[in-house]
Parts: sequence; structure tokens; C-alpha cells
Amino acid sequence: MTFDSAVELLNEWTKGAPLRRHAHTVSFVMRCYAKHFEENEEKWAVTGLLHDADYEAHPDRHPDLIVAKLKELDEGDIAYAVSAHYTKWGNPTRSLLDKVLLASDELTGFIVACSQVRPDGLNGMKAKSVLKKLKQKSFAAKVDREEIRVGAELLGVPLNEHIDFIIGALHEYQSSVADKELKITN
Repeated sequence: MTFDSAVELLNEWTKGAPLRRHAHTVSFVMRCYAKHFEENEEKWAVTGLLHDADYEAHPDRHPDLIVAKLKELDEGDIAYAVSAHYTKWGNPTRSLLDKVLLASDELTGFIVACSQVRPDGLNGMKAKSVLKKLKQKSFAAKVDREEIRVGAELLGVPLNEHIDFIIGALHEYQSSVADKELKITN
């Protein structure tokens, strides 16, 4: 599957700007990690882009519908990574792709939320301030802090290093995206 065909599928299945923006930010983080690990950048970007594609229309059936669609399109590795991107679903991470998606999803959304309450957004953001916000249970209360902890553990890196990597990726994303709807805004 090409990135462009994945964008078409995302746009067909996901109408809301916030979830599309999340999909694109996770996709970009996945692309950066693929480059870091010398993996297939397009495949990893597609995985990040489509991981929540069925959530908006069918939250009660997520991720089953997008996983079925990916299998139908003969994208088994991507389908499995999507099926394993939340530990409570009981699908163990088997590949680096699976681990990076699980590690990046919740944390990317959390870092974007942190940037939206800062006067300078992502500019000057450090892991220390994100870690402080993680301790505030009332901030972005729906974000599963345990998933964030487990994700960094799966990658075998300290959480602050993982946070710094994602902040760097989001800086790069912000400067590269032209579509105003997809920009990370304050």
C-alpha cells in the first residue's frame, strides 16, 4: 500500500480534523522512527496513518474494521501492528513495527496536547515538562499513562529519550506540513 492510497483510505473512513491530525502526526513519528531504525519508511508511515482509521465511525469495533480492511488489502504486517497497538487488547507486540506503533500512539497525542497549552507550542519543549504533565492525572485524563510507560519499555529506551525523539519529530512535522488543517496549533 502506498502512502497516497493510505491517505485516501483515511479520508474516506475518518471525517474529523482532530483524528486526521492525530493520524498524520503518528504517521510522521513512525516515519522518523523507521528512518532511525533503517526500516521501510513508507510502510511505517502507512501503519501510523491508519492505526485509528475506524475509531471515529466505529469506536466499539476499533480496531477490528481497519484490521480486516488491511488484511483484505494483503497488508498483514500493518494489520497486525494495528491490532497490537494497545496492550489491553491482548495481542503481544512481535516486531519492531508493532512496538514502535504502541510506543508512539498515546505519547504523540499527549505531547501534542502539551504543546497546545504552551504559549510557544512545541518550541522549547523538553521531556522534563512532558514528564511533569504526565504526573497531572487531570491533564489529558483519557491518555493511558501505563501505555506510555510500557511503550518506552518495549523500545528499551528511557522515557525521557523517547519523549525527546517524538518532540523532535513533531518539530520536523510542523515545519513540513502545508495543510493548515493538519498543523499542530496552539
